[in-house]
Amino acid sequence: MTTKPRLPLIEICVEGIDGLLAAQAAGADRIELCASLIEGGITPSFGTVRAALDQASVPFHVMVRPRGGDFLYSETEYASMLADVSVLRDLGVPGVVFGCLDADGTIDEGRMSELTQAAGPLNVTCHRAFDMTRDPAEALEALIRCKVGRVLTSGQRDTAVEGLPLLADLVRQAGDRIVILGCGGLNLHNIAEVRGKTGLAEMHFAALKDMPSAMDYRNPRVGMGGSDLDREYRNTLTDTPLVAATIAAAKV
Repeated sequence: MTTKPRLPLIEICVEGIDGLLAAQAAGADRIELCASLIEGGITPSFGTVRAALDQASVPFHVMVRPRGGDFLYSETEYASMLADVSVLRDLGVPGVVFGCLDADGTIDEGRMSELTQAAGPLNVTCHRAFDMTRDPAEALEALIRCKVGRVLTSGQRDTAVEGLPLLADLVRQAGDRIVILGCGGLNLHNIAEVRGKTGLAEMHFAALKDMPSAMDYRNPRVGMGGSDLDREYRNTLTDTPLVAATIAAAKV
């Protein structure tokens, strides 16, 4: 017999299968599975998704985002997103996460509707592309028209604390038509306050720590991307104790 999680429902954003295992060990109710969190999250490999299907004990939603940067995609990028959603649906993942905008800062309703239809029975979340829209109230109505199930948002600010007024407004506007999944710098010290002032039923955060690489040999003259050469020998991991502590603070 299963029971519903005590509110708020907590979703943890992770990178890769090790992150998923760490988050579920800490008590996550749900997981957003990504690659490359340094880019804000992109689509993980299908090998990673299959590993998650084998090992996850909690639901996980898979990021569908072909690259970092903006959310205005070319025709070829969008075709790849449709293909990814179809494959993920066929694999049987619990949910998918995506977002498409028009150049004028509005929700691309055509693409969002088509992607949602391609997802079929899967849970669908619009990610923080929403926070880049010019009119959040209208953007929320657009997502409802597209039959999206939830939207991830920090209230169009860098942090949920800064976005508190809009988050509270969005919760009221959404009612029972769409779920507002609050995020943005949530931590052990502020998550209860944010929930209390907004009425959020679902909250999302990443609790990460940098760990030095176990590599003994290091070549200081080569980097795989960017100018931070030390990044080649630093791994970002989900911090299980910090996840657990933050969840406990949220569910007091």
